[in-house]
Amino acid sequence: MKKIKDYISNNLLIKIASLNSVSVITRIFAGFITSKFIAFYIGPSGLALVGNLRDFFTSLQSFSTLGFYNGIVKYVAEFKDNTVKLSQTLSTVSYSVLASSIVIGIGVFFSADYMNLILFTERNDYGYIIKIIAIGLPLYAINSIVLGYLNGLSDFKRIVAIQIFGHVFGTLLTVFLIYFRQIQGALLAVVLSEVLIFIITMTSISKNVDLFSLISFKQFKFNQLKKLGSFSIMSLFTALLAPLVMLSIRNYIIDTQSIVEAGYWEAMNRLSRYYLMFVTSLLTLYVLPRFSEIQTHREFRRELYMLFKTILPIIALMLITTYFLRHIIILLVFSEDFTPVEDLFFWQLTGDFIKVISVIIATQLLAKGMFWKYLITEGLSFATLYFASIFLIDKYGVIGATMAHFVNYVVYIILILMVFKNALFGKLEE
Repeated sequence: MKKIKDYISNNLLIKIASLNSVSVITRIFAGFITSKFIAFYIGPSGLALVGNLRDFFTSLQSFSTLGFYNGIVKYVAEFKDNTVKLSQTLSTVSYSVLASSIVIGIGVFFSADYMNLILFTERNDYGYIIKIIAIGLPLYAINSIVLGYLNGLSDFKRIVAIQIFGHVFGTLLTVFLIYFRQIQGALLAVVLSEVLIFIITMTSISKNVDLFSLISFKQFKFNQLKKLGSFSIMSLFTALLAPLVMLSIRNYIIDTQSIVEAGYWEAMNRLSRYYLMFVTSLLTLYVLPRFSEIQTHREFRRELYMLFKTILPIIALMLITTYFLRHIIILLVFSEDFTPVEDLFFWQLTGDFIKVISVIIATQLLAKGMFWKYLITEGLSFATLYFASIFLIDKYGVIGATMAHFVNYVVYIILILMVFKNALFGKLEE
């Protein structure tokens, strides 16, 4: 039985990883093109402003969906054969999210000028872009519900198809806007690319998907909100702190170093997101649903062993190769103006390797709804990142921000190993 389970799990991982690889390669290629245009037309300082907007937008998207995405995936997977409970879950989520996105959108729209000061400083007037975000929030929220539904049904082919078309058309839109509007075009692209993905998603489910037939106001149930509550708080906690901490660090670099230095740090983060896409997307597509099914410590250890055996050698080789080719990568993805980014690679890459190990294990916190342990470990991690960054930036300049990244994940993996010491190292029951 153990061999059969391992075979099924391993083959599912390989199948999802293969599909995911196509999407990741497309996204990396798309990222290469957009990064090249950003480097050529707006430079490091413009990239820093794009980073601020992206962090703000990501946080807004999470709050407009009430952090329900992981809960949607879990309960759709659990209730996919129970039409009544599935309808109750989707109806409750849909009406709650729609109301939330409208209310938040109204608030953001009328506070756009204030948000502009925080994100772009008084020297730049991009309040109209924030208003566009506010108007589009309900569309982004609906898109998240649909993708969560498809993920819960394990409809990976459709999800990957949406991602690929989104990357391709989003890149074309971004290139067009940057070419004609430079920095304003880059900022607009952050917003309008998501609208484009919404259109692609709606087109892809126009046939053979019965999602909207399951949604009815009569099926709205407050007890479903209670079930989703822990997922919501956990997701929103991270959605609030992650962009806030990154925004604070970026603005601190701007204030104490320069906006160009902040652009170098943003470029390093951008590269980091590209080469870790395979892992981060696999967490949602495979690891979270799989960990949700696991019931024993023995299964948990076996699944981790299989994941680490499959993924870690590839990640290690990729990071080592990236380090030694960093000069070529910078010239290829950005331009000569970004060559100082080379100094940031060592600490970022070593931190990223530890990050991969720790976040795979930590996905169990979400899978099992370990509410307080999740909040405490995440909170300590963000606090470590922020204060270590301030201290090390003052001492070493912008390289201190990547050193803080490494320090943060050393602390984080220690916390995670302490949380799961029995599951990972304790004696197994016979």
